[in-house]
Amino acid sequence: MIQIYNTTEEINTAAADLFTAAAQDAIAKRGKFTAVLTGGSSPAGIYKLLASDEYKNKIDWSKVYIFWGDERWVPLNDDLSNAKMSYAALLSHVPIPSENIFEMYKDGVTPEDYAVTYEQSIRKILGEEGKFDFIFLGMGDDGHTASLFPGEAVLNEQNKWVDAYFLAPQNMHRITLTAPLINKAEKIIVVTFGEKKAHALKEVTKGEYNPSLYPTQLIKPVSGELVFLVDKSAAGTN
Repeated sequence: MIQIYNTTEEINTAAADLFTAAAQDAIAKRGKFTAVLTGGSSPAGIYKLLASDEYKNKIDWSKVYIFWGDERWVPLNDDLSNAKMSYAALLSHVPIPSENIFEMYKDGVTPEDYAVTYEQSIRKILGEEGKFDFIFLGMGDDGHTASLFPGEAVLNEQNKWVDAYFLAPQNMHRITLTAPLINKAEKIIVVTFGEKKAHALKEVTKGEYNPSLYPTQLIKPVSGELVFLVDKSAAGTN
């Protein structure tokens, strides 16, 4: 499903409403809400809105569990850290217990070893089913999502829930949830806007199936819902 909005502010409101409704529903039904955040600049406005007085009191944050879809392997105080941005915009402004937050980085270990640890943390909270209630994703100009980049071996991973690898074009390690785990989720929201995303969005949603070139095509929920929140520029309707 593709929902097209006039402005990023409208996208932010729609995303915050979806997150809030999913949280309320999951907590009412199962006593907890398991959510995956994304990084980059796109979600910052969403997170700030969720941290505002208008939204933050609508959620019982003591029952929220936060994970990330991917992370650059940099310290948590690095400006490139997805977690740093998430704390600055949202997590430092809501009453969520620190033990309910699972950053995708740890000092003193390799990213490959921490990918195993991170998967164990997911299994502890979600059980062997591995079904998140809600996942935020972004999409790059090249059609990547999370750290599922074009042409990388991680695109073919079928067994691991979390993987880590060295991304040569960026000269850094990345750690990421894999497509099979993402696809178990109840609701997946892909947020993308701007004219630079138009080509990739068209290929991902309407083009020939070629996930090695446009990895976001791998995101196909097993039984959940996939929603793209885009603006007119990204949708090519301007």
